[in-house]
Amino acid sequence: MNYQKSEAEIQLMRQGGQILAEVLQAVSQAVRPGISTSQLDMLARQGLKARGASPSFLGYRTGNISFPASLCTSVDEGVVHGVPAPDFILKDGQIIGLDLGAWYQGLCTDMAITVPVGKINTRAAKLIKVTKTALTEGIKKVKDGARVGDIGEAVQAYVAAAGFSVVRDLVGHGVGRAVHEEPRVPNFGHAGTGPLLREGMTVAIEPMVNVGKPDIKVLTDGWTVVTADGSLSAHFEHTVLVTKHGSEILTKV
Repeated sequence: MNYQKSEAEIQLMRQGGQILAEVLQAVSQAVRPGISTSQLDMLARQGLKARGASPSFLGYRTGNISFPASLCTSVDEGVVHGVPAPDFILKDGQIIGLDLGAWYQGLCTDMAITVPVGKINTRAAKLIKVTKTALTEGIKKVKDGARVGDIGEAVQAYVAAAGFSVVRDLVGHGVGRAVHEEPRVPNFGHAGTGPLLREGMTVAIEPMVNVGKPDIKVLTDGWTVVTADGSLSAHFEHTVLVTKHGSEILTKV
């Protein structure tokens, strides 16, 4: 299947990505001690609707279960896919990963950020900074003719140099006509290997970085992924367009 997008599709993804970035920024600014993750989810859902978009995660099915919310809220040891709940109240010193996907005019974009809840310690702050920069390092490798392994090696090398580890059981992915498309985009690998990137492809690059070991597990809700050793985890993600000489971030405010 051809995953390269037409110019018309790319333009719609630019518009959808801008909407998504604006909404996620607004949600992140609402993060504070005392707010519930369900309240953040409602802000995300309302924000998308007000801008003519809709959540791509709400009702997303894996096997026999559907994701019950619009926003993924992953706190502290939460890696990804945390399920919002009215009784999950954020506390000072925590960190929270906010992952949101949006449909706009039939096309999908995906974005995630990790932010502090109140005042956090230096270890947590370093984790957030390293994960955010690892995403930037991966995006630098994107261009027509590059390989997926170029991205993975750049992310892994930066994270390892900082003393942290990348999650290996979950990966980035193509995005656009579906929530998940090919190619898979791991956060580890070897330069010059893996699927070829071509101009017009759109990929979601998303480092998931743990303070401790890379191992993960899924909680009994069937969705929430946490670190196996209980260490902190952070997550950043952008939807990126492959261009002839580089890339364009579609989910940038």
